[in-house]
Amino acid sequence: MTETIDTGGTAPLIVPELVALDASPGADKSDVITYLAGVVAGAGRADAPEGLASDALAREATAPTGIPGGIAIPHCRSEHVLAASLGFARLAEPVDFGAADGRAADLIFMIAAPAGADDMHLKLLAKLARGLMRTDFTDALRSAGSAEEVVRMVTEQVQPELLEGGASAEEASAPAHAAPAAPAGERIIVGATSCPTGIAHTFMAAEALEQAGAERGITVRIEGQGSGKIDALDSELIKRADAVVFAHDLPIKGRERFAGKPVIDVGVKAAVNDAGSLIDQALAAIDDPAAQRVPADAAGGQDAAEEDQGSVHWARRLQRAVMTGVSYMIPFVAAGGLLIALGFLLGGYGVALTPDGASESIAASVVKDYSLTNPPTAIVGEGIHSGMLLYLGSVLFMLGQAAMGFLVPALAGYIAFGLAGRPGIAPGFAMGVVATAVGSGFIGGLVGGILAGYVAAWLAGLAVPRWLRGLMPVVVIPLGTTLVVGGLMYLVLGRPLAALMTSLQDGLTSMSGGSSAILLGVILGLMMCFDLGGPVNKAAYLFATAGLSAQTTASFEIMAAVMAAGMVPPLAVSVATFLRPRLFTKAEVENGRSAWLLGLSFISEGAIPFAAADPLRIIPATMAGGAVTGALTMALHVGSRAPHGGLFVAFAITNVVGFLLAILAGVAVTSALVVALKGLGHRKVAAAAAAA
Repeated sequence: MTETIDTGGTAPLIVPELVALDASPGADKSDVITYLAGVVAGAGRADAPEGLASDALAREATAPTGIPGGIAIPHCRSEHVLAASLGFARLAEPVDFGAADGRAADLIFMIAAPAGADDMHLKLLAKLARGLMRTDFTDALRSAGSAEEVVRMVTEQVQPELLEGGASAEEASAPAHAAPAAPAGERIIVGATSCPTGIAHTFMAAEALEQAGAERGITVRIEGQGSGKIDALDSELIKRADAVVFAHDLPIKGRERFAGKPVIDVGVKAAVNDAGSLIDQALAAIDDPAAQRVPADAAGGQDAAEEDQGSVHWARRLQRAVMTGVSYMIPFVAAGGLLIALGFLLGGYGVALTPDGASESIAASVVKDYSLTNPPTAIVGEGIHSGMLLYLGSVLFMLGQAAMGFLVPALAGYIAFGLAGRPGIAPGFAMGVVATAVGSGFIGGLVGGILAGYVAAWLAGLAVPRWLRGLMPVVVIPLGTTLVVGGLMYLVLGRPLAALMTSLQDGLTSMSGGSSAILLGVILGLMMCFDLGGPVNKAAYLFATAGLSAQTTASFEIMAAVMAAGMVPPLAVSVATFLRPRLFTKAEVENGRSAWLLGLSFISEGAIPFAAADPLRIIPATMAGGAVTGALTMALHVGSRAPHGGLFVAFAITNVVGFLLAILAGVAVTSALVVALKGLGHRKVAAAAAAA
């Protein structure tokens, strides 16, 4: 049974005019999105292709829409859309859309929703993501011989009620997870999935688990807790269930519904990558009296119950909360850092200076005292531009500073959110502001966010009268947590944490030259290349970006070492696949064609498919190259005022030649080691085959 998607009537979402087969719109995803916007407008579904393309590209800039398997689903709401539409292009040459597996996409769906369409496009994403987990569906799309054939297959997936013999209106509007008519004694597994964006991985994981259940002849029903309206599992089905699978990166909503049942609790990618193993574990847990179970929740539906302390090991729970804080903080860092770098490009590095006797920076005074119609001309000095460039540069610098000002509050707020759910956000943000006020920086933000999260979770777990429950998440928990933890931060922890932060900054300043700086570069390079976007990589990145606010030579050099080392792995594996393609699989060679661009952009995750397939050879090789690059950038005193962007922010890098030399050296070391180690393994396999 399926859910009807409201398209403003019974109009089909996809028609032959919205399908383009074997198209070649260009080599960049912006070309593909612009092309599909033209297809939608050409079919009479949008009034301005440029406006639709602009809205879709703006959405794409917030997070990549590529998903594993060579697929991308750009989407947006737009006032230029006249009717909800689903455009499709099968590309002759795949284009990178930033998928986690590093594979370029050749199947592109564009969801174009009218501005007032509520969460229609999110429902479409859910249906598409589930369908795209089936290889028979994607294989059929790749082999389709006509637009009509594509329309029939896609309509069958997202609007089956429109096809002859499809679901009736009653069936289509029935709950998507109504209790199945399972024979007596049949095993039933239920669960929920969620990912940080609440879109692709949420529903891909749900579909993978349900498919794994079908392969084993058991009933599996999974609730995808995505960004739109949640299609909740039927309560009777949950009661009948024998076990539960939670695959999530965000707290599960309504966790108390599953209380007392054996549970398998993992990250969402584990379900996407190996759903069968999770179902097997759940089946084994049914008959295991010692199996972990979903704890009962005394608070009854509080957000804290969504991440109950007893559900996972405290260390894993804390690590996941810290990673949540880091992931939500990075957009502030990226936006703020790049805006500051652009401000320096236009206005000169001197805009950040505060003249003797002045109370504010040159940029602040320019923005306050001048305008576009009256650009400054008198303020000119070393490292400062003049006229309109100075004004625009000052505006960009001030915008960047404003965004960077949220770095510590966002870190603390979303760590608290990861531990306590929504009630932890307000006190967490408050502790971030307090940490900044007392001078304890990101260390204070970490401590304050963790304390706020645990205190808020404890308050949420208290048994309170029913009349008070409604006030707990919006008044009692934020007020009590802010009062208790804020008092601790100001009265007890503020000065020690500030002293620790000052000592750390002084230590970094002292390491800005000599062998100590080189050793620091080696350590940062090793961390950046150890897990390619994982916790260790993110710890090094956080260490570097948090120091940028100090605007010191040491902080710029640390940022350059981290960025340069992070560029090495994807660049090196791309070079290795070019030099010795026979040592790699066909899919790896294809990934190598796009990995170089990811490397130039400082996206270390471009090497993940290679590391996942052969970690014992790839990871040591990338770490060696990263260590060389980190050491060289420090030795050559390379600095970066931008926190991201790779080679595309060369204007914000001091000693660009040294930056390039360090990267080339690291790439040479890693690619040589990859080829050597892969070649050794290849020879052993060949020798074994010959002996056989």
